[in-house]
Order: sequence, then structure tokens, then C-alpha cells
Amino acid sequence: MATAALTWYTPEEYLALERNAEFKSEYIDGRIVAMTGAPDPHVTISLNLHAELRARFRGKACRAWAIDMRVQIEGGRRYTYPDVVALCGEKRFIDGVLDTLVNPALIVEVLSPSTEAYDRGEKFLHYRMIETLQEYVLVAQDKPLVERFVRHGEFWHLATVTGLDAALELTSVGCTIPLREIYENVEFPAPAKAAAPVADANPS
Repeated sequence: MATAALTWYTPEEYLALERNAEFKSEYIDGRIVAMTGAPDPHVTISLNLHAELRARFRGKACRAWAIDMRVQIEGGRRYTYPDVVALCGEKRFIDGVLDTLVNPALIVEVLSPSTEAYDRGEKFLHYRMIETLQEYVLVAQDKPLVERFVRHGEFWHLATVTGLDAALELTSVGCTIPLREIYENVEFPAPAKAAAPVADANPS
């Protein structure tokens, strides 16, 4: 069976195409990968977190972006669109165009069944190569659960925050956000009901 040949692009070719594209795509080692749409809880969580960061950044030299800010990784080997990205201090972009950030301090990804393994594994592996990155946060969309990875030298320490009464501390941008605000207007799936016991067809 014939197999269609893959088309490989340079980072420059990707950026030229992406800046004129109708839909977003990420770039992974020469391949352009189209992004799919996200369900309502995913989008709601991303926008809630962005709104809470913006409110806390007023009067500070900090900035947050949601969904549409592209991030360069490994000098152009990869380009991604995190759900939320933020930093305090100088913002640095490539090409003099303000659409591709190179120095994030905080990256947040909202987990989905189709991307969770990638967000936890390969994507995090490459995010760790961004020298300025200090925190990587994974947010569940089916329950109030947030995992926060914090850089300590060459190591990353994990802290888990759970429950709507808990709060997420973000030391990289100097603020704390209650989970209740992150999950505002998010409806969690009902817990699965336990199966009824099967009666013994041949009682003794």
C-alpha cells in the first residue's frame, strides 16, 4: 500500500504560513500539526485563569495570554500554543513581531483525554528546555484538581491542589488564585453509579 510522503518545513516556512493561516497549527521538528477545537470546560477554565491573572497583574509589570500566544521552544525546533502563558518583567518576542514569545515564566495546559499523555510527557520534556520557565501547571477539566510543577535548579517539584476550597499559589508571577475561581461556570460530570449486585441464580 502506498503511503503519502510527509512534508517537512523549516521554522521560517512554518511562521510564514502560520501568520497567514485561518486556523492555528503547532510546529514539531519540521512537521506542521493542526490544532483541534476544545470543549466548553477546557475553554472556560483557560479564560477564567487568564482573567484572574489579569486582575492580579494590574499595576504590575506582568502579563498573561490565553490560547493565542505562540511560544518558541529550542530555538525554533518547536512552536506551541499553551492554554495560558504568563511572565513578569521584560517580554521577548522573535522577528520583531509580537506574536511569538520566547521567555515565559509560567505555562498552563488544561488536560483533555486526547492530549493528557502528551502534556504530561513529551510536551513537558521540551517545555523544560525553556530556560526562563519556572512553573508548569496542569489543570483537570473533569474535577477540581491542579498539578503544579516548580523548577528548583535541575529538578522539578510537584505539588497537587485539589478541591474548590483550595488555592493555587503561583510563585513565578507572585499571586494566588482560588480553585473556585478557576472552575467558575464549569459543570463536572456526575460520578458513575456503582453497578447493582447480581443476585445468585442458584441460592443454596
